[in-house]
Amino acid sequence: MTVRQEIEDALRAAFAPREIVVVDDSASHAGHAGAPASGQSHFNVMLRSAEFKGKNRVARHRAVHAALGPELIGRIHALALDLDV
Repeated sequence: MTVRQEIEDALRAAFAPREIVVVDDSASHAGHAGAPASGQSHFNVMLRSAEFKGKNRVARHRAVHAALGPELIGRIHALALDLDV
């Protein structure tokens, strides 16, 4: 399973989103410092979920990081999040 799929599966399970898009943007960062040659390190996530209602931006980001867990977060170099209700 790809890291992109692991991210999507974890977020679907945690947030039951009405909309989710996870993009592996690693190819755009090939050769940059911190970017592993194997790729699967830079991701953009757009997530819309009722679970975010009443939560500020920091709380939403923390919730996503908690849902992904330390093991998966540890394998990701960059994670851009676009989170809304």
